[in-house]
Amino acid sequence: MTAPTLPQAHRDLKDITQLGRRRTDPYAWMKDENWQKVLRDPAALRPDIAAHLTAENAYADATLEGLADLRKALVGEMVGRIKEVDESLPSPDGAFEYLTRFTAGAQHPIRVRRSRGGGPEETLLDAEARAQGHDYYAVAAARHAPDHSLYAHAEDAQGSEVYRIFVRDLQTGEMLGEPVESTAGSFVFSPDSQWLFWIYRDDNGRPSRIYRRPARGGEDVLVHEEPDQGFFLQISVSASRAFIMIERGDHDTNETLLIPADEPTARPQVAAPMVRGERYGLTHWGDRFVILTNTGGATDFKLCTARPAPGQMPTRDLWVPLVDHLPGHFILDVVALEDHLAWAERCDGNIRILTVARAGLPGEGTDARSVAQAIGEDEAAFALELVPGFEYATTTLRYVYDSPTTPQHWYDLDLATGERTLCKVREIPSGHDPAQYETRRLFATAPDGAQVPITLLMRKKTPADGQAPLLLYGYGSYGIAMDANFNSSVLSLVDRGWIHAVAHVRGGSDKGWGWFLDGRGTKKPNTFTDFVACARHLAAKGYGSEGRIVAHGGSAGGLLMGAVANLAPDLFAGIAAQVPFVDMLNTMSDVSLPLTPPEWPEWGNPIEDPAAYDLIASYSPYDNIRPVAYPPILAMGGLSDPRVTYWEPAKWIARLRAEATGGPFLCRINMGAGHGGSSGRFKRLEEVALVQAFAIWAMERARPGA
Repeated sequence: MTAPTLPQAHRDLKDITQLGRRRTDPYAWMKDENWQKVLRDPAALRPDIAAHLTAENAYADATLEGLADLRKALVGEMVGRIKEVDESLPSPDGAFEYLTRFTAGAQHPIRVRRSRGGGPEETLLDAEARAQGHDYYAVAAARHAPDHSLYAHAEDAQGSEVYRIFVRDLQTGEMLGEPVESTAGSFVFSPDSQWLFWIYRDDNGRPSRIYRRPARGGEDVLVHEEPDQGFFLQISVSASRAFIMIERGDHDTNETLLIPADEPTARPQVAAPMVRGERYGLTHWGDRFVILTNTGGATDFKLCTARPAPGQMPTRDLWVPLVDHLPGHFILDVVALEDHLAWAERCDGNIRILTVARAGLPGEGTDARSVAQAIGEDEAAFALELVPGFEYATTTLRYVYDSPTTPQHWYDLDLATGERTLCKVREIPSGHDPAQYETRRLFATAPDGAQVPITLLMRKKTPADGQAPLLLYGYGSYGIAMDANFNSSVLSLVDRGWIHAVAHVRGGSDKGWGWFLDGRGTKKPNTFTDFVACARHLAAKGYGSEGRIVAHGGSAGGLLMGAVANLAPDLFAGIAAQVPFVDMLNTMSDVSLPLTPPEWPEWGNPIEDPAAYDLIASYSPYDNIRPVAYPPILAMGGLSDPRVTYWEPAKWIARLRAEATGGPFLCRINMGAGHGGSSGRFKRLEEVALVQAFAIWAMERARPGA
């Protein structure tokens, strides 16, 4: 086999002066000046950049050519754990029940409905058929109109997350009018089924307006234009179907606007005016609203209720306590049924669900936890998830339980009788015995004394003597927790004697919202030092050894990968970074990019704040590469990615080659996909297998004498 040809990325120094600080960027040329057009039409990519990315892909493929059989075997194993012919549980709504189904070999599902309780099926959306002829295809949302006459879906055929919404007449089977263009993929029908509300994505990729159009086609009417370029927009309909709800806000602050369902063309009204630094979410529940909020210093959130008079908004002066703030019990979600309320809260890294009946609510001033019924499981690490249905006037609450060793179990709980029914267990066709595996929960001590949870999955026969290869995964941003879910793909490594670990570092909400706050902004470096502490702790306890750990993360977790590569390159045998956010200083200084203004609360604003500039400059992976030996690094990106643009991994790898030693440093750009990589339930496994094969390859290279 001939040696692969190393891509030669030319250096073209760009001097940048910002807040009196100067830096140089040798690879700024990799950012196409017309990147907005490239997102919508990848063929528009500048030829010299396209040639370089093609060369990078060829080099990565040639370097890893010997892994072809292993990658094929890994994909085969992963596919073998997926039930090819499968369907979801039916979700009832009035006279119908709705479900999704996969046929043999299909990458995408078919959405169908039938009469409640069974009967002939009607196809609503055949995503597999619509995906034909596209390298990439994804459906962001699909739903029926409340009167069951229409069905709409939002699709993206290039990975840019710019969606088109199609509306279908279920009586005639015809698509109605022209699709809605340039959308963020989020939409709702008004409860009277007469209107479609949708979110517009502008040329810079931001959700900036909400429009309303007749559901069967017609002119768009502007409902809300967002004045703050740093705010996200969301739209939903309350479970009671009494309100259309618009939420505007960022990671720190938000407010909700309400449109009465019986006046869908009315102007939205602010429910409770925003207070900077406070968040709230509304759940309509009959004669009242339930408010999930951090108001009043409730770091891990609390629940309040408000009973406004007809036509009145649920303003803060009406809020009264329902569930008190309890530090360490982070309230995640609320589901309202006509006569019952359920909420999920995370404590010590695990989730439990609590329910109360309207008739059993305690008097004002008494915490509803005192009368709530709790749902939990007896495992070291597990996850529970509420599954909202279409119906409000029901006593059935659906939830899912799983753990690293246990596949998903779907339960229906009758809140009136307390009877729990196991409705479905995820089947693993190739076989899976949970008793052959075990999950362990460890805690590493961070440099400042914080106790960082680690979740381990391993076969029971795997010794903790430092000899087992270890893959350590991390994320740690935006308050997103890494719950202890079942992931059949990682079994391919675990069955080969690997230990799979998840570091629940700060920046996520794994130990509550305060855990998130301690890993963002000025405290962001905690995320990186937490991960390094977890790696060293695992090695000290015999779960792997220093220098024989493969680190893995994606997106903001890719930032983590770049940061720990700079902090402690000797710890790792390899680093896999998918869509890695590594060119931080440049990205957070570019207001044209989709996520830059909305992300300033998370990272700081280096355009206006010198302290934020200096902090980001101190850890931005692209700007802190050292002239020392780094482990092999695989950076993966997507040409149509609007979140972490393709040039971030490409620039990072080029600079690593020029300024560091070790490696090799590999860049693999999916030329037909975006942030999520390849679409399709089987196709996406090729990238999962690439990461695992790279990990095995890197570990083999790290063996003494290899």
